Amino acid sequence: MAEQNPMQSIFIDKVVLNIGIGSNEDMYQNARMLLEKLTGRQPVQTKSKRRVPELKIRRGQVIGAMVTLRGDDASSILKRAIEANDEALRNSCISNNSLSFGVREYIYFSGVKYDPKIGMLGLNVNASFTRKGRRIEVRKRKRSKAGAWHKRIPNEEIAAYLEKRYGAKIGE
Repeated sequence: MAEQNPMQSIFIDKVVLNIGIGSNEDMYQNARMLLEKLTGRQPVQTKSKRRVPELKIRRGQVIGAMVTLRGDDASSILKRAIEANDEALRNSCISNNSLSFGVREYIYFSGVKYDPKIGMLGLNVNASFTRKGRRIEVRKRKRSKAGAWHKRIPNEEIAAYLEKRYGAKIGE
């Protein structure tokens, strides 16, 4: 059905790379350097929203770094991240129009070598999918609504897209 109607085809809205460091603020610079090395973009810091005494985290404390990518950059980093996971993803990684998985260590990315200054860090990869026509709900003028059937993308359709476009093997 997606081949006949161009409005039914799905595409990547954005990809977010996130590294959480917890209460260890010394690792923040390493996380920033790693994200900049992988994406070529300037990462932003993430701050805690509440106090967690068990983890020694106070409100407003820097607890990680993240980068948001869109367009061709998002597609290329998602391809590299899937390759870093040996092109294997679980079914549970796909839900609610998104794909979320982790990469244990950054050295699994192709073309990236171990840097002793950074150490060993892993990261989370979150990709959001959408269909054409989403803009009518977010534009400023003449905003309108899209049907629920148009907004929701079945998990099987996302899995088929990932297998076709990135060669990912979706399984248990």
